[in-house]
Amino acid sequence: MSAYVSLTELFTLGIGPSSSHTVGPMRAAADFVDELRVSGRLDRVARVECVLYGALAATGIGHGTPDAVVAGLAGSRPETCDPDDVRGAWRRLGDGVTVALGGTRPVVVRERDVVFAPLTRMPLHTNALRLRALDGAGTAVADRVYYSVGGGFVVPEDARPSTVDRPAVPFPFTTAGELLAICAATGNSIAEVADANEAALIGADCVSGAIDRIWSAMVACIDAGVSTEGRLPGGLDVVRRAPGLFRRLESGGDAIDWLQTYAMAVNEENAAGGRVVTAPTNGAAGIVPAVGRYYEQFLAGGTADMRAFLLTATAIGSLVKANASISGAEAGCQGEVGSACAMAAGALCAVLGGTPAQVEYAAEIAMEHHLGLTCDPVGGLVQIPCIERNGIAAVTALSAARMALGSDGSHVVSLDTVIETMRQTGLDMSDKYKETSTGGLALNVVMC
Repeated sequence: MSAYVSLTELFTLGIGPSSSHTVGPMRAAADFVDELRVSGRLDRVARVECVLYGALAATGIGHGTPDAVVAGLAGSRPETCDPDDVRGAWRRLGDGVTVALGGTRPVVVRERDVVFAPLTRMPLHTNALRLRALDGAGTAVADRVYYSVGGGFVVPEDARPSTVDRPAVPFPFTTAGELLAICAATGNSIAEVADANEAALIGADCVSGAIDRIWSAMVACIDAGVSTEGRLPGGLDVVRRAPGLFRRLESGGDAIDWLQTYAMAVNEENAAGGRVVTAPTNGAAGIVPAVGRYYEQFLAGGTADMRAFLLTATAIGSLVKANASISGAEAGCQGEVGSACAMAAGALCAVLGGTPAQVEYAAEIAMEHHLGLTCDPVGGLVQIPCIERNGIAAVTALSAARMALGSDGSHVVSLDTVIETMRQTGLDMSDKYKETSTGGLALNVVMC
């Protein structure tokens, strides 16, 4: 079994404000309806109910979770939906609105059909939702629990690991130590190892196109973020700052300021429910694009290798996802921003000429200095401290890459050790610091 996750799974196109609270539930609802259709039960459905548990319930309204569920039931998918159609979809239901399940089966859905159970933690993950389809007599046609485990990944309750559907990769690895051993034995860079694995998973002819689509979407999100004025929704009255910062930088400024502006631009777009790329989550979506754009604009000299950049980031993100967590509801913000910072630092180190050992060191530095970082969004919104936090972490990624490049790659603490420490820290962390908005800043910032 390899830890490697395809870049098309780790970097997915979706909408804000949250990969676990918005993207995942939308996918779960759409999958639920697809299952009803394929099994021939869709025409029997007269009602649909949804229960949101744990963190999905605690901060679901601020994260747009009920809207995402309603949109998913109607057949919307995060990759292709119009964000404007999703916003407010739940509130618009009121006492009952006809929703075409999967775009075909008309069913009246009411606002109260979405139930919140924030104090109930389901066994596999705190981000859980139950979807029930009922016939006209109130008998269950289908009853399914889904877990949104971070980064938009969704796991049905009864899912079993597949040994058939997923192709074998030529370079399987489960730890950073194994990845470095592969590089030493083959002479390949980390990006080249990831490239070969991608070829096996999605086809060699598809890798370049996938990378181009991902990077183009990241750049488009930055561009939208630096050009869209206004205030963010949700009641905190947060003003978008990226456009003003961008205008001032066009007249001259420090290169580091560009890096922070790019990161904040992405996360302001995310907070507004716009189109973003999970990297590896929405809450941390600004770091990898910002560092990549900074590299392309200021460091590459016209020869930016975004293929190596994104493939290296994918390999590092795969390690974190397999051995710890990229879910803020499971590991706190160390699992989101810490993971993204490690991915960006390692990727930047690689494209600036770092050896595999230096790349591993850069990722280790970045992750180590995010250990213990809590997820305590004010008002249950992905705004404070999330937007600024992405800007700070982007600069940390740059610093980590530079520090690693200035070394010979040898160091005392391995990336594997830091990832395991992050996992343990997440287990020890109180739930009030894991995306529930019941502790930290969320408790101490008074909303008027």
